[in-house]
Amino acid sequence: MLQSVIGRDKSPPEISLIVPMYNEEENCDLFFDTVEPILENLDPDYEIVCVNDGSRDRTFERLLAHRSRNPRIKVVNLSRNFGKEAALTAGLDLATGRAVVPIDADLQDPPELLADMVAAWRAGAQVVLARRIDRSSDSPLKRATSAGFYYVLARMAQPAMPNNVGDFRLMDRTVVEALKRLPERSRFMKGLFAWVGYRQVTIDYVRQPRAAGATKFNYLKLWNFALDGIVSFSSFPLKVWSYFGFLVSVLAVGFMVFLVVRTLLTGIEVPGYASTMSVILFFNGMVMISLGVIGEYVSRIFVEVKGRPIYLINEIDGFDGAPGYAPVPGATRLVEPT
Repeated sequence: MLQSVIGRDKSPPEISLIVPMYNEEENCDLFFDTVEPILENLDPDYEIVCVNDGSRDRTFERLLAHRSRNPRIKVVNLSRNFGKEAALTAGLDLATGRAVVPIDADLQDPPELLADMVAAWRAGAQVVLARRIDRSSDSPLKRATSAGFYYVLARMAQPAMPNNVGDFRLMDRTVVEALKRLPERSRFMKGLFAWVGYRQVTIDYVRQPRAAGATKFNYLKLWNFALDGIVSFSSFPLKVWSYFGFLVSVLAVGFMVFLVVRTLLTGIEVPGYASTMSVILFFNGMVMISLGVIGEYVSRIFVEVKGRPIYLINEIDGFDGAPGYAPVPGATRLVEPT
């Protein structure tokens, strides 16, 4: 877990916003212009933890510029692009607020919802989920694939995950500390959020179009993301091959009995080449699929066994009250499990 290489403020802020960023130079100014007045109205004692996930544009420079005018903005620069799940993990490790809210910089998740989320938290909820009830801003293909993903996940994953709920949510400090105890490297954050549980309420909202720029998720990345979700929180893809094998065995025995009876009644006949090849190819395909499923699980075991850090921090600004930014000594120890 997080080691004491980074100082903590004596009085933690009420609200921490975690913002993973990857090539979001176009959105930076608009994001802060939108979010800061909302946070000021909620509680002037806030922090915005911005995690630059190896951006190739000027995102890091823009973050430092905003940090220089607002000390509540804190900047973390990872050593390379580790992916959104790792960047979000870094933000959770470093955020100090009593309530923590992950949010994307593209403003598709409306910051105006923060007031309702904070009100629900102050009323006793430990997790406030933001559920998307209208995704018309997404393409038809994106909506269809997303609906299919949540449908499959709801029936296979344990524990059950809420439908159409992303990373945008409010979590009490108790929940964040529980999440920081989960050391796995193959991180599907929506699943980890669901796994820890705690008292939850849900607020509905309409998903907005991106404020600027283009999404960084293509369909290959979304496919791998879906695989992570299923493999990380369900053993059903492994178990299903046992049931499939049993069913095939029953059918094979039945077919064998049929052939014996037919041969006794009608005599011996030469089987067809086409039917034989079809059966061979079909079952070879099933074997390859089953090996592929096993390979998905084995590859994640391989990642976990190596025990590499989830992320590495190159530069950091704002977490020890020191001006400027500097490399963090012992950054590789920030994510070691206890």
